[in-house]
Amino acid sequence: MDRNPSPPSSEAEEEEGDAVGGTVYSKHWLFSILTRLIEVISPEQGEPGVSREGERAELDEEMENDICKVWDMSMDEDVALFLQEFNAPDIFMGVFAKSKCPRLTEICVGILGNMACFQDICMSISKDENLGQVLLQRLCDSDSPTLLETSRLLLTCLSQPEVANVWVERIRESPSVYDCVCFIMSSSTNVELLVKVGEVVDKLFDLDEELMLNWIKNGTCQSMGPSIDDSPEELPDFKIVPCILEAAKQVRSDNPEGLDVYMHILQLLTTVDEGIQAIVCHELCQPDDPAIIVQEQKTVLASILSVLSAMFASQTEQEYVKMRKNMPLIGSLIRILQYMEGCGKRSVDDSKKSKQDETGKAELHEEDFHLKILKDICCELLSNMLQELTKENILEGLNQGHLNEQTCSCAFQNLLPLYFTSVESFLEVLREADQTLADNLEKRFPSLKVHT
Repeated sequence: MDRNPSPPSSEAEEEEGDAVGGTVYSKHWLFSILTRLIEVISPEQGEPGVSREGERAELDEEMENDICKVWDMSMDEDVALFLQEFNAPDIFMGVFAKSKCPRLTEICVGILGNMACFQDICMSISKDENLGQVLLQRLCDSDSPTLLETSRLLLTCLSQPEVANVWVERIRESPSVYDCVCFIMSSSTNVELLVKVGEVVDKLFDLDEELMLNWIKNGTCQSMGPSIDDSPEELPDFKIVPCILEAAKQVRSDNPEGLDVYMHILQLLTTVDEGIQAIVCHELCQPDDPAIIVQEQKTVLASILSVLSAMFASQTEQEYVKMRKNMPLIGSLIRILQYMEGCGKRSVDDSKKSKQDETGKAELHEEDFHLKILKDICCELLSNMLQELTKENILEGLNQGHLNEQTCSCAFQNLLPLYFTSVESFLEVLREADQTLADNLEKRFPSLKVHT
């Protein structure tokens, strides 16, 4: 059935004093719905209008229609204020604690989400510590519609400057939020939910760099998230970047705008050194990975490096220096090029050994095309970074092992002749840092010696 039926046609205007504010909705009718919700959390009674199948309960159609009408009506500020006045948030909190009906929980969270659109009500909801904790626990729910409404509610609160810091602090002190958000991003196939959770993460990272750093560094399971039946449920050991990449891959084909959200999250991560290292240096193309890893990650790598390249081209001076000094990123770019050389040799060998039909040739050409895009993006970013390195940056790279004769040769092999100016500029600074290495590279690439 549809999410929300149309609001009821009320006779409130015919009953003096029964209208809610300036609306035509009946106070008496709303009272009756709130009363039925109170009965849900009464210990001596079951849930009215709810049928049970094992541990999962279902709303009957009449009850669902009535509560959905309240959901729609709650978008009106007068109705939202009426619900607030008569302690609807406390009633909903009781529903969250007692109800075994996912649909009822979803609707109640949705009503709160509508109410939170109004500043005074949002402040009241946000300052209620118990309610705040209960709502964060909904992120550990197993019901996708409930997770979606919870994410919408959190995004609404985080978007209001008066209370955003309250929620950031609450989330920072609740490790289960990290676990549950990572679990959703890494396992859900619900694109609408993934986009909304992405918007929450994007907003959190934009509001608070400290929280973002904590989430980048958080690689161990610090908490157990309560499942829908409030029993402990152990969650896997998550890292934030692979979860973001998995969600981005899931939304890529179905929701291009949703992909933009995840690309912006990656962009925020690259504003700190730890984020850059987590994206490229720690999660993608590790030194002990086989060359085939580039084939598997080519699309994701191309997307990430495109973001990094665009950022590098438009850095503020402070951010520019920070990114330029990140030698692990330069090392990873060269490693990607090394892996691609291995992939290229393997493709040639495979094509010689096997007779392919027309479809096979088309697939091979498409594979080559995607790898070429990745190589072009990688070379452009690497060339821009190399030509801006200082002597100190290069010494750091030499000491860390990111720069040596083998890696520099690979970089030059891929950058020349298109990026000759960048290579020449880098070689000039390298000579100040390591004359022997510079001389050896000139011998391997005679075209450079002619111009120096």
